[in-house]
Amino acid sequence: MSSEVVIGVLAYVVAINVLAFAAMVIDKRKAEHCLRRIPEATLLQLALLGGSVGTVLAGRTVRHKTRKEPFRSRLAAIIVLQVVALTALAVATVVAGSPKALWQLLTS
Repeated sequence: MSSEVVIGVLAYVVAINVLAFAAMVIDKRKAEHCLRRIPEATLLQLALLGGSVGTVLAGRTVRHKTRKEPFRSRLAAIIVLQVVALTALAVATVVAGSPKALWQLLTS
């Protein structure tokens, strides 16, 4: 796997987590001022797209949606799904022998 791909993936992960964090903070501020809110589905989609760390950090930082069900359960399910996917990717990398070998298997 080329360094450009790694940099691109890292940039995406940082960007989606910053976006998810910002969306949670904005939604908290809107809730405090009785303004139209960001839908929970949108917040969960950002988490699913890779922003789960940003979502959790924002929730804890500004104390937003930490006890709301089913949001909390759905976010936990997304995190479990992501951990399983990353674990599978790590195992596949070990089985393939290297990230480059795995990349070749996946793209051929």
